[in-house]
Amino acid sequence: MTQPESPTPDYALSYGDAFAGLQPLHNARTNAAYLLPMLRPGLRLLDFGCGSGDISVGLAEAVAPGELHGVDPEEAQIELARSLAVSAGTDNAVFQVGDVTALPFPEGFFDVAHCHTVLMYVPDTQAALAEVKRVLKPGGLIACREMICESCFVHPDLGIMKTGWNALEDLLYFDEGHPQMGKEMKAHILEAGFTNIQVSASFDTHSAPAEVALIHSLARRWFSSPEMLGAASAYDMPGMTQSLFERLSAAIDEWKDLPDAAVAYAYGEAVANKP
Repeated sequence: MTQPESPTPDYALSYGDAFAGLQPLHNARTNAAYLLPMLRPGLRLLDFGCGSGDISVGLAEAVAPGELHGVDPEEAQIELARSLAVSAGTDNAVFQVGDVTALPFPEGFFDVAHCHTVLMYVPDTQAALAEVKRVLKPGGLIACREMICESCFVHPDLGIMKTGWNALEDLLYFDEGHPQMGKEMKAHILEAGFTNIQVSASFDTHSAPAEVALIHSLARRWFSSPEMLGAASAYDMPGMTQSLFERLSAAIDEWKDLPDAAVAYAYGEAVANKP
């Protein structure tokens, strides 16, 4: 299958209203556990693709009195990150709108660069990694955690839930993304010229009633969102019809009330040094 050129400049899975509620499930303690032992007070850290700052504030705490600079392409996400930093009492974090392929920082400015589910959305992986490498000091650390979509799952499947993951993978692919970046990024990071790479993998698993209710709400809104339906239509995605999304929504409604309802997100993790 030939990947078509994306008709829009923004990725279709943009973290808009349909994903704003993910904040309670994200924090540095769980989502950056592989990186936290490598941080120390006084470091200057870049969080590229910082989103709403839910992981950033924990990273800022780990490097205080050092600085955290969060960059994201969406103004709405930067506003959320600033508000979260204020409410958390985080005074060593600065957030600004920016593009990972054209970062507004001088060469060798950072000790550490971190991202969480960012490279999977960026069409030109090498352009992003080259720019991150530019702003790192010699010996500086890059740390990335990216999804492995094919290894994620919802249980029970109810005979259709896997179709929802397939829709996510297809949408990422058609939008020039990388749905399996979590297991592919070692090759990308090495190609970009980083050294001393270490890789790991982990799951974020959610099964508590409050978590299931939150994920149900988010998934329900996503499958009925204009962005999802519009992207499926714009890309002419095979089988991704409104009828299918309605069936998925009905299955999600059934799933939320099951006593064994659970969802697991699979991630690959990598840390490496700038020579």
